[in-house]
Amino acid sequence: MVFDFFKKAKYFTVKQDVKRDIPEGLWVKCDVCNEILFTKDLERNFKVCQKCGHHFRLTVEERLHITLDPDSFTEYDTELEPSNPLGFPDYNEKLSSAQEQTRLREAVITGDGSIGGHRVVVAVMDAHFIMGSMGTVVGEKITRAVESALEKRLPLIIFSASGGARMQEGMLSLLQMAKTGMAIGRYSDAGLLYISVLTDPTMGGVSASFAFLGDIIISEPGALIGFAGPRVIEQTIRQKLPDGFQRAEFLLEKGFIDQVVARPQMAETLARLLSLHERGDA
Repeated sequence: MVFDFFKKAKYFTVKQDVKRDIPEGLWVKCDVCNEILFTKDLERNFKVCQKCGHHFRLTVEERLHITLDPDSFTEYDTELEPSNPLGFPDYNEKLSSAQEQTRLREAVITGDGSIGGHRVVVAVMDAHFIMGSMGTVVGEKITRAVESALEKRLPLIIFSASGGARMQEGMLSLLQMAKTGMAIGRYSDAGLLYISVLTDPTMGGVSASFAFLGDIIISEPGALIGFAGPRVIEQTIRQKLPDGFQRAEFLLEKGFIDQVVARPQMAETLARLLSLHERGDA
């Protein structure tokens, strides 16, 4: 509820020589409804806008914190770090900047942990790291995570958040589509459970590979999901796309995904699915 404290006075004067000591980062504006949100309230609400339900993008650390049981996560392949295999101009500087800003070595973190007491192997992508693009290290880490889940016979959950293949690594990045897909094929042949969780955005080579190979495919509300972006498609076919095209709700309606789950209910939903899977194996 918004209170109007200035019902009578239409104008007031602020002295220009007085500086207000307001801490930075105290408030944030919603990208969808433009509501001004108190940062602490937003964090308590899983970074979901209290007014319109818009899901802000999460960091890997935030995703792990709200999804996995406390102190249950063990990270894999911490030593893997991207290089510049094609000598692409300014790519080294871009990598260094992304690493400094996100405190990550790459756009994905993998490991094992538990959700509601159920052991799982997880991979979490972070769109803040060069838009979560998939290069050779991202593909390698996801492939190793799938192989670890197969070896340990554990369910696999991948949270996708990516703009697609990383152009600075050229064909080497595109090869990761086949590489991750083949790993998941072997995992699926063993009869194990793979839950794919699509978050905003899941686009390009990631959507065309492991993101859509899940036994169960879940999405967060409003997530942009597809291969080429809506503007590219409109310019190509010279037609106006339907409202909400490539958003999670549209894909659910068309049968491309199985469920849209709001972030506050995500961990509970995953735990329930894992429990049902364990009963089925019993």
